[in-house]
Amino acid sequence: MKLKKIIYITLGCIGLALGAVGAVLPLLPAFPFLLLAAVCFAKSSQKLHNWFLSTKLYQNNLATFVKGQGMTWKTKIRIMVTVTVLMTIGFFVMNQIVVGQIVLGCVWLFHIFYFIFGVKTFKPAPTEEQAG
Repeated sequence: MKLKKIIYITLGCIGLALGAVGAVLPLLPAFPFLLLAAVCFAKSSQKLHNWFLSTKLYQNNLATFVKGQGMTWKTKIRIMVTVTVLMTIGFFVMNQIVVGQIVLGCVWLFHIFYFIFGVKTFKPAPTEEQAG
């Protein structure tokens, strides 16, 4: 039981680190790594889970999605651009494998349609600076 907890904490820390890097670098998506961290911390330690939920990283990237409110357009676009860039690289690397290119193209299309139509768009309330 203790080994399982250590594995979850380790995976949560790795997810947190990669998510933090992904929040800064446009080529690394933060969302899936932060989601991994949230799940791992929830399974390993209530104290770590509560701490993670209070971080700005969680609040800015996952909070609205986890509450079922969706994602902001900014977050959706950042994810779609990242996936598009990475899949474009894969598409050109597979220049001799037409079936692979077709599969990758279909996965890309599904991804774009899912984020545009499947994930709700959350519109944050305007701040005092934006309203005034």
